[in-house]
Amino acid sequence: MREIESSVRAQRDYLTQLDSAIGDGDHGTNVTRGFASVVEALNGEKDAPPGRLLILAGRTLVSTVGGASGPLWGSALRSGGRVLGDSPTFDGQQLVEVLAAALASIKELGAAAPGDKTMVDALEPAVDKLRGEVAAGAQPAAALASAAAAAEAGMEATVPLQARKGRASYLGERSIGHQDPGATSTALILRALERAVAASS
Repeated sequence: MREIESSVRAQRDYLTQLDSAIGDGDHGTNVTRGFASVVEALNGEKDAPPGRLLILAGRTLVSTVGGASGPLWGSALRSGGRVLGDSPTFDGQQLVEVLAAALASIKELGAAAPGDKTMVDALEPAVDKLRGEVAAGAQPAAALASAAAAAEAGMEATVPLQARKGRASYLGERSIGHQDPGATSTALILRALERAVAASS
């Protein structure tokens, strides 16, 4: 979560610029504030297992982030946390299950599918790539590197799409040619997860 907070804070203005083109212009501010609050909340929970930390992070995002990203990522992290439960550690396969649960939660809550020009366009290919890499025997950090690259490719693929969900969908064809801010922050989150796992392995 500290890696995520640092990453979105560094890219806050860029995320805001992307969101100003096709949304409310507050995405960078919202996710930066949300993950700063998450880091603060987790500082008092140093002995809690990863699943409990994810659930707390999710609750914190819901309570501190406006717009769509708070409820979506909040639900995603809580769903992932429930997969881990009270287990003190996790392996590559469990990481796949965490991200798959997060994706399912986002798709259900946001009613979004690949091609709708949303965060799903970055997260679904990342989960698919991670699942394949882990099944092939890759170590978690290496598998996450491939997954993060898939998220970035999915993010870039939102540029020519017409938005079908969220505020951007109101623009119709005018949303074409703009990179989706939610997909962009999702790619940043996947890359931050890769760095965190690599540093701890």
